[in-house]
Amino acid sequence: MEPEKVGTYPALVKSGAGYFYDEVLEYRVWLHPERGAFRRNGGNDYFVAFAQYERALAFSQRSKGAEEPLVLIRQSRYVNEPIPGKFEVVNGERLTEWQVQWLVGSKRTPGAIERFLEEHKK
Repeated sequence: MEPEKVGTYPALVKSGAGYFYDEVLEYRVWLHPERGAFRRNGGNDYFVAFAQYERALAFSQRSKGAEEPLVLIRQSRYVNEPIPGKFEVVNGERLTEWQVQWLVGSKRTPGAIERFLEEHKK
């Protein structure tokens, strides 16, 4: 993670998927004015970015209209599942938001994708 880049990534990114991640870029807490968050950004939803999960979690717990933190990740090689049970390897950069718990065991390491494909053969 590059702390100086936290908060500079695009707001609109992919959501979920890919099974593997290469880098954690930031943690995001999305705020919703219709649920009591401070109104800014024309009353649209917005996020506050953090370099540390613990700080994002504390902020989300004390802020009205806040969701639990999400993590913004970078994927450079990942597994796509266009239809259930059909897996394909994709090479190319993609930014996506994940639920934080999906990070566990999902860091792409040498051979991880190949092992995944072997384990999920039909």
